[in-house]
Amino acid sequence: MKVLVLNGPNLGRLGRRQPEIYGRTTHAELADLCVGWGRDLGLEVEVRQTNHEGVLLDWLNGAADDGSAVVLNAAAWTHYSWAIYDACAQLTAPLVEVHISDPTQRPEEFRHTSVVTPHAVAVVAGKGIDGYREALELVAAR
Repeated sequence: MKVLVLNGPNLGRLGRRQPEIYGRTTHAELADLCVGWGRDLGLEVEVRQTNHEGVLLDWLNGAADDGSAVVLNAAAWTHYSWAIYDACAQLTAPLVEVHISDPTQRPEEFRHTSVVTPHAVAVVAGKGIDGYREALELVAAR
């Protein structure tokens, strides 16, 4: 099964951006981990990151077209992008929402709402980088 691990804005700065919240693992290291975890689960994993919402929408639309499963950390767009909501609604393969921190436990109230959750088969939040492994395991189990 093909799985796209899609990361939204600022996640390319993992390891440097607020390490007290997001840890010290870089995005490149996360990508390598995801590919390895996926291989162990029999999944073909491709990891992508963008700071441009339209690019993420194109990736989600492509996944809808080719039936790829998606592990999605839409980052800030999680909380307000109705375009991402609509794109997620088109997916036919499993979508697992993942967050390194737990947005519902963060002090900023705007982080407590997700436009991705209504379309996800599961949400993995607050488990750090290891949450991506759990998300891939959930996809593999489907």
